[in-house]
Amino acid sequence: MERRTTTPRPDWQRTVEEQGLIYPLTLPQSRLRSTGGTPIPDSSLRPYWDESAYYVFSLPEVEALEEVVEELHTMCLAAAEHIVTENRFADLGITDPRVAEAVAEAWLRRAELPSLYGRFDLRHDGTGPAKLLEYNADTPTSLVEAASSQWFWMEERFPGADQWNSLHERLVDAWKKQSALLPPGNPLYFAHSAADELGEDLMTVAYLKETAEQAGLDTAWIAMEEIGWDRLSGRFVDKQLRFIRSCFKLYPWMGVPPVERSRDWGRLTTDRFAPHVLATLDNGGGTGTTMWIEPAWKMLLSNKALLAILWELYPNHPNLLPAFLDGPRDLATTRGYVAKPLLGREGAGVTVHEPGSAPVVREEPCCYQELAPLPSFAGNRVVLGAWVVENESAGLGIRESSGLITDEYARFLPHVIL
Repeated sequence: MERRTTTPRPDWQRTVEEQGLIYPLTLPQSRLRSTGGTPIPDSSLRPYWDESAYYVFSLPEVEALEEVVEELHTMCLAAAEHIVTENRFADLGITDPRVAEAVAEAWLRRAELPSLYGRFDLRHDGTGPAKLLEYNADTPTSLVEAASSQWFWMEERFPGADQWNSLHERLVDAWKKQSALLPPGNPLYFAHSAADELGEDLMTVAYLKETAEQAGLDTAWIAMEEIGWDRLSGRFVDKQLRFIRSCFKLYPWMGVPPVERSRDWGRLTTDRFAPHVLATLDNGGGTGTTMWIEPAWKMLLSNKALLAILWELYPNHPNLLPAFLDGPRDLATTRGYVAKPLLGREGAGVTVHEPGSAPVVREEPCCYQELAPLPSFAGNRVVLGAWVVENESAGLGIRESSGLITDEYARFLPHVIL
């Protein structure tokens, strides 16, 4: 694993926008810079897509990482089984018995439910074993840049090279294989929140909709806020009152705090229409009315409590970090720790505690994971986003940040296998 600098392509911004990446630059309005001692808004544009550098991997290195990812995914499925069979929903903050019942039923009937993809965030510096930082298998983003933008960049800059990237083909194949699980006679709706200001969710959903269409599926657009409830028929409908029988939603089952990304996120299990979601949930048994993708059991794999349960089940596993739910334990005085809210995206609410600091148990439920500082390459903190489609490793996306927490101001860099 090596970071190399290079000269960006002429007119690169227009190129990546035409290829589907609709926000190659970011405007961090919430950041401040100091001029003469007076903080003022920093309105300068910064690259999100950054091709001034790239990462190089060897083929054996990538093959080893692929094995790690698939083993971690298998372990996560075993942890989900443990949560359901041992009734540990409360450890994940699932205290509503209706939600727990829906998740358990979805897990037991998972073979009948379409389940598409997920993204592992890994700490890896090219030398020691990769370490799992978290897993998002419900609403992962940064997909377009991983599947499409960096592939086209490689073809132009390194023709004949290779890349850890079979995302597009695997997504299309996954829709083809799982199409028989979808309710017949109705389009598969693709939904995102209209509160998405950057366009990240819209871009991701648009790309997934395209892969479903390439697989031969009939699709339709809708915003989550446009989904209606027909009281007469007891069904979810679109603006033309057409029955929504199946829907892929980039909208969390359990959600994230509203402060994150300055968006008023909802939660599919707690929104005002949540009772209708649970009452009409199609878990593959044909008794419900709406099949949601990702299925309800995926919330088990998108909760930071999973990290602590994995450590219980697989203590001292080389690809895991010690993690606990009841506090940092001896991590506070030995190796340091990171406190992570059970629900959150892009580093929101994460705090870093150096070794020797006094242990702090936060009021909100958190997972306390050993501090494993992200490796620094030329002063850039790097995290690997390793993708899984269905149950197989499918690709890699790399993000860089200035600090230890990979937040919404991180940059995406391409990679090649040489």
